[in-house]
Amino acid sequence: QVQLVESGGGSVQAGSSLRLSCVASGRNFNHSAMGWFRQAPGKEREYVGVVHGSGGNAYLADSVRGRFAISRDNLENTIDLQMNSLKSEDTAIYYCIARVRDTIVFYPEFYDYWGQGTRVTVSS
Repeated sequence: QVQLVESGGGSVQAGSSLRLSCVASGRNFNHSAMGWFRQAPGKEREYVGVVHGSGGNAYLADSVRGRFAISRDNLENTIDLQMNSLKSEDTAIYYCIARVRDTIVFYPEFYDYWGQGTRVTVSS
């Protein structure tokens, strides 16, 4: 059974940092695109960023580029989201995601696996 389990969410002040982690199990994701989406209250799921199976640079959304970074460790089957300079508009539930293919797409329906989500609240 494939599982993606996120951790690290919480409530912080604007300008703070948080690091989210996701542990994957149940299959080999070394050749799969993985990353993060988020969903703010009353809004649709939004692409945050994804990296290829080999790692390397993340393809980040314009809204987070320069503030967020994604890293993955294929030996540990983990992917992290480092969030700096947080803003109130970053408040959302953050989902770890993966797809079988190693291509990066910006739409949630193309991702095969989702974690249960972790809540991030940023107060101004």
